[in-house]
Amino acid sequence: MISLKKAAACALAVLLCAGVVTGCAQKDGAGFSQKLEKVTLNEVAHSIFYAPMYVAIEEGYFEEAGIELDLVTGFGADKTMTAVLTGEADIGFMGSESSIYTYVQGIEDPVVNFAQLTQRAGNFVVAREPIEDFDWSMLVGAGVLGGRAGGMPEMVFEYVLKKNGIDPEEVNIDKSIDFGSTAAAFSGGKGEYSIEFEPYATSLEVKGDGYIVASLGEASGYVPYTAFCATASYLEEHADTVQGFVNALQKGLDYVNSHTAQEIAAVIAPQFTETEEENLVLIVERYAAQDTWPETLIFSQESFELLEQILIEAGELQETVSYEALVDTTFAEKAAE
Repeated sequence: MISLKKAAACALAVLLCAGVVTGCAQKDGAGFSQKLEKVTLNEVAHSIFYAPMYVAIEEGYFEEAGIELDLVTGFGADKTMTAVLTGEADIGFMGSESSIYTYVQGIEDPVVNFAQLTQRAGNFVVAREPIEDFDWSMLVGAGVLGGRAGGMPEMVFEYVLKKNGIDPEEVNIDKSIDFGSTAAAFSGGKGEYSIEFEPYATSLEVKGDGYIVASLGEASGYVPYTAFCATASYLEEHADTVQGFVNALQKGLDYVNSHTAQEIAAVIAPQFTETEEENLVLIVERYAAQDTWPETLIFSQESFELLEQILIEAGELQETVSYEALVDTTFAEKAAE
């Protein structure tokens, strides 16, 4: 006969083992353990511009959808796309131009966009000195750190120049520096202006190295700046997981579109520990004011065709490609119901 003491010890051991086994699990509505599906997401950059995604992370929306999210920063669309193509990442988050480039190259398993997160450009023109009445013509003949050639920051910048009647050739655009490194280069003395994302733009202001003088988001109008994508085979083989992923993102989107900048900043603060709270609120307000985040994640054909127009005008694309081949709206449509 087993003693009471031994029985208690055995029971405790069972409980401890159960705790280990269910460490990466959640409780469903009925109280039963549900194992989380691990998803590796490679983001092109870590920016407050992508606030809805970080809200979804911090509020636990991905876990609610049965997903254990592993977030990796690629520091460049080329690196993020490589991670998706090699299977290092399940899902990529970047400008959709990369999916077009790979499709044109004849890839067998195309990378398909299934959720658009931002509908405005998220970068700003930073100058060496404050300029109260900035005009785009001031950039003619000036040195500007524009970001990597063929990337959305640089191409949208050229798009804005053309909208303002300026030939990009009249501006000395440095396209040799990845946009994640332009702030450091600008602080180091390169360029008279720089095209910067947040929190880098505000960081330059805080350090006294630069001053925000214009918003590309306001100047460009609505453009499909960033979207989530995965290979066609991944979307087919993991449809339920992708739907849960998009459902979580939609909840994050709903949150930022229904809460104050202060509330949003408080939620995403753990993602940006190096940014002061007041600056975080300022940046969120700035992005919200320019209508950065749409109501749904649906990537419309009109938006895709505008992206192609920008690529063609930049000389990065010779002819249009099929919207149906590179965009799948079924997940976003279901999440928006």
